[in-house]
Amino acid sequence: MIDLHYWPTPNGHKITLLLEEAGLDYRILPVDIGAGDQFRPEFLAISPNNRMPAIVDHAPADGGAAISVFESGAILQYLAAKIGKYRPADLRAGVETDEWLFWQVGGYGPMLGQNHHFNRYAPDKIPYAIDRYQRETQRLYGVLDRRLAGRDYVAGGELSIADFACHPWAHAHAWHYTDLADYPNVQRWHDALYARPAFQRAYALEQTYRPSRELNDEARKHLFGTPTRPA
Repeated sequence: MIDLHYWPTPNGHKITLLLEEAGLDYRILPVDIGAGDQFRPEFLAISPNNRMPAIVDHAPADGGAAISVFESGAILQYLAAKIGKYRPADLRAGVETDEWLFWQVGGYGPMLGQNHHFNRYAPDKIPYAIDRYQRETQRLYGVLDRRLAGRDYVAGGELSIADFACHPWAHAHAWHYTDLADYPNVQRWHDALYARPAFQRAYALEQTYRPSRELNDEARKHLFGTPTRPA
């Protein structure tokens, strides 16, 4: 059994996509980031950066004590190693997969996240910041579109952790004011994966866990203003 500490954000979706595709037994422990659950001591014990997702694997491959993993990219790598799937064993294909995984966690996700923040959440609209991150968003979509030209998957010639990492951010394209029609290779790839039953199940979890509340001052404090409390 794997415990998944989850909230329906792009980073949270990365893990449910893999778990659903792999058919692994897991249970969701919600981390309501708008209510401050990410600052609870029991969560910080496994995710010291007060960010979800995080997992606890109660049946690790070495047969030892439970293993906790935080950071979505690290979780994807851990799960791929655990089941021997979604990261190619071939040296070159494996390197390629890691490159695109880290491209996502180092650029595609953070830059699109800043786009979301300054376009949708910032109390003051700062034209320079909006323009900066909108331009970087379009640049990164262009990188991904060129990569997917003539390819069904981002890396390695088969479905991999690179796809699980990138897809949720492309799936959130409306949030960063991007039309996938402008990136036909990304749209083809996105739509083909979104049609898979496991992807449908993973994204459907959002309907269960997404709150209907407005982004009030209390939620803003938890999302954007509260530092990690000292031990």
